[in-house]
Parts: sequence; C-alpha cells; structure tokens
Amino acid sequence: MTEPEIRVPDVRPEVEGVAPLDVGLDGLPGAICTYYLERPEPTLVDPGPSTSLEALEAGLAGIGVGLSDLRHLLLTHVHLDHAGAAGHLARQNPRLEVHIHEDGAPHLADPQRLVASTRRTFGDDHDRLWGEVVPVPRDRLRGWRPGDPRPLRGVRPLPTPGHIAHHLAWEIEHAGVLLAGDALGLNLHVQAPPHPATPPPAVDLPQWRRTLDERLAPVEVDAFGSTHFGLHSGLHPRRIRLRVSLDAQASRVARAMAEGSEAERADAEAFQRETLDLQGPYLSRTRAEAYFSCFPARTDWEGMRFFLSRNPDVLSELQT
Repeated sequence: MTEPEIRVPDVRPEVEGVAPLDVGLDGLPGAICTYYLERPEPTLVDPGPSTSLEALEAGLAGIGVGLSDLRHLLLTHVHLDHAGAAGHLARQNPRLEVHIHEDGAPHLADPQRLVASTRRTFGDDHDRLWGEVVPVPRDRLRGWRPGDPRPLRGVRPLPTPGHIAHHLAWEIEHAGVLLAGDALGLNLHVQAPPHPATPPPAVDLPQWRRTLDERLAPVEVDAFGSTHFGLHSGLHPRRIRLRVSLDAQASRVARAMAEGSEAERADAEAFQRETLDLQGPYLSRTRAEAYFSCFPARTDWEGMRFFLSRNPDVLSELQT
C-alpha cells in the first residue's frame, strides 16, 4: 500500500455545534481532548480520566455548560484516558446516561479488572495519571450493539475494532464530523503523521486493518476528532497513512521477535527514539518527550509484540 502525503491546512477545522475541550494530562496541554455536543441534547464524548475532572469542569464552564447540564456521555471505549471519569460524572449528575458498546459496559459497572490491567501497563505512574476509578451505576449504562437503534438522533455509532475489540467511533451526522477516539491513532498536530496506539493487551491487527480499509472507507465527513488530539481535516489520507504505519510497526516487531529477546529490547527502545524524532519537529522536542513519557511508544511496541506472540498465523505472515 502506498503511503500518501498528508496535505491539510496548518489550522484545525472548526465544526459548528462541536466544541473540543483540552482536559490535559499531568499538566500537559494537547494530550487529551473531549468533545461537547450541543445537539440533540447536551452530550460529552470521552471525558478523559478522573485526574482531569477539574480541567473538564473548567472547560465546560468556559462555554457556559455545567456538569449538571449534561444528559449523555458517549464513550469510544473503556481505557482510562478516555472513560476514567465516567463514574465520577454519573455520581455528580443523576440524569446522565452513559453510552458504550455492550462489551465495554461490564468494565464500567465493575472496573476492578480494568484498573488492574491498566496498573500492569503503567506501574507506579498509574495513580498519578489516571486517579481513582469508580463504577458507573448499572441503571445508567446504555450498552449498544450492532443492529440496535441509534442512542441519539443524528448520532451514528460505528464499530471500529482494532485498538480494542469494543471500540466505537461516533459519527455526528448533523455536524459532519467523526469522533474517532483511537481508531485513527494519535494525531497530535495537524501536520504530524498519525502514530499507532497499540498498548497491551487488546490490540487486534487484522481487525484494525479492516476498520481502516473497509469500515471507515465509506465515511464522508468534513472533519474528524481524535482524543489525542483535536479536530482534523483529511480523514482518508490519515486513515491510509495509519494503515501503512500499523503494518510497518508490526513487521519490525516481527523481525525483532525472530532475532530474540536482546533484539526485542533494542528495537523497543529504538521505536521510542524514532517516534520522538518523527513527532518532535511538529510538537517541539520537549512536548513530544512529555507526551511519550505519559504514553511511551515502547509500550505500543510491547502491545504489538503481545498480540503477535498470541497470534502465530499473523506472525508467520509478517515474517515471510
């Protein structure tokens, strides 16, 4: 597959009725973006972690919205950088309905396994980055599955597995925007190439390929929103570019696996350095280092290795 050049304006698009809000992470701006929708009812998409609740409330207040005004919370998936604040918001707002793929809903009702998995990945940094995770009351959860009616008028859920099996993107039809979560990778600057977000343990390479090649190919929108970070033009060039990057990442991990554990360690560190070199010119080296300290690229390398080690057919395909 030929890698396309990303040619988009050096500005973020503006979408009427969709307000991107920077909730930050560990004092770092431009790391996590939530989206406020005015229609059809006050709605938030991917609120971020509980450590960002203060910034979230301040961002909403800046556009004249209080937490109690919200009626719906749309989640792309359960990872704590996207959904960690959901339980807190549901506690504070008894009228809030929380929408997610039905396979993700049990992890919000009882987040113990989710927290344990995240703690294994982030270790001592877990509590500083993600904070306390509290359950979403079951009577407030609205699990969606393919074939169900749309949860909101003008809002179309799109199954986009790959980053995680239950991932959903939300097409806001009246605004002409796709709020894609992590389905289109990390898009940290309007000119920077997308970075594949592949942390363990739930990455599925063939499913992500199908998401990019088939599920998202027919989507026609004016802009898309990435949780990491912000609104962008050029859905389809970025979709294809991410597909190329995913395959390249998988192939290099497969080569290192064939050479043994020493090569694996060296290549994981090389991937971290090369990611900083690639993103640094767009973000500034300092900001790139701060971001990829919170979300290490070497962890994405390890996530791909985790998947390939458990899927020998895919590994064999990449090693031939």
